[in-house]
Amino acid sequence: MSQTHPITILAIASECKGIPYLLEAKRQGARVLLLVAEEAAHNPDWPMDAIAERFIMPNLSKQPDITYAVSYLARTEKIDRIVALDDYDVATAASLREHLRIPGMGETTARHFRDKLAMRVQARDEGVLVPEFTAVFNNDELNDFLHRVPAPWVLKPRFEAGAVGIRKLYEADAVWQAVNELGDQRSFYLLEQFVVGNVCHVDSLIWEKEVVFAIASQYGTPPLAVTTGGGIFNTRTLPHGSASSQDLIAANANLMRVLRQVRGVAHTEFIQAEADGRFYFLETAARVGGANIDRLVEAATGIVLWQEAARIELASVRRETYLPPTPRQDHAGLIICLAQQEQPDLSAYNDPEIVWRLPKKYHAGLLVAGADYGRIQHLINSYNERFARDFLTSAPPKSNVRTQI
Repeated sequence: MSQTHPITILAIASECKGIPYLLEAKRQGARVLLLVAEEAAHNPDWPMDAIAERFIMPNLSKQPDITYAVSYLARTEKIDRIVALDDYDVATAASLREHLRIPGMGETTARHFRDKLAMRVQARDEGVLVPEFTAVFNNDELNDFLHRVPAPWVLKPRFEAGAVGIRKLYEADAVWQAVNELGDQRSFYLLEQFVVGNVCHVDSLIWEKEVVFAIASQYGTPPLAVTTGGGIFNTRTLPHGSASSQDLIAANANLMRVLRQVRGVAHTEFIQAEADGRFYFLETAARVGGANIDRLVEAATGIVLWQEAARIELASVRRETYLPPTPRQDHAGLIICLAQQEQPDLSAYNDPEIVWRLPKKYHAGLLVAGADYGRIQHLINSYNERFARDFLTSAPPKSNVRTQI
């Protein structure tokens, strides 16, 4: 498709992330406009050479302010695509696309990737395995659920990212107390049966309703346990061709079809239930996985998810066919924890498989990669014990920190 103006992408960002996306868009000749939340606007990591113009707002989700602002911008800018760089911007971007009639994920599909209740209802209605759950709108339905489904349960906010704001409850009275305390916010929550098992994730690229790349991984400590109780976060890719990997990739492909994802990137979590060994859908997001999972994928496969997301978007604008790079078949493992020290000393960790170290105050983190799955597994397990001795702080995680995984 020929056009007389450069492709213009409006990137919406509540946090500083998606830098490879911006760089790739610029490299391909696109004009990148950044609409950024005030608290993230002055982060020195933003690649200003790749950003044509930057616009700052106090709150990117406040309506109708955001619609007014972007509509005003559209008077002088021909915006071809709108992209959300943060999970909290997915719904905002969808609303703006609908309002300005810009191609891309609309509000209904965005609900499937942003609203924990909507994604569960859609998945369940299409025959996907999900843990027992209920909305908490109606007292009788909630009471029936508590009598029918054994404890424990988890009370989940519908629009938070990852494990943020989730509460684990063991008694019906505690559920009623928690629900009543929510007041007018009650309808923005759901209740789900807590399933014991191994939590896995699939990170994938989708082009014209088909998953064209996917890799399956498994967390060590489940994200909910890390977010609510502290501890060490780790994840590692699963062996290529293993039964678990194949089952997860197939389940993810079916889920993307069920949730109507047309193109883009997705980070999806499943749990392999200890009781029956089957994989149950937990949640998904139309974004690159947080907690440096994009680096895990790159170390194992060579594929940079943010960069490929930009390539997908630009191919769509140009009406070209997108083809993902051929992935490597290596393995990778990632480990991160809150540290007691401001600048943790990781010099004693010198195995040749280490390919990246987390440069963040009061955090210790390493990424290992190589062709030998057993070696990667061994390193992550041994680092888990060593991190607990060398770095792990006993301080509980801050409740106001948004942890996206």
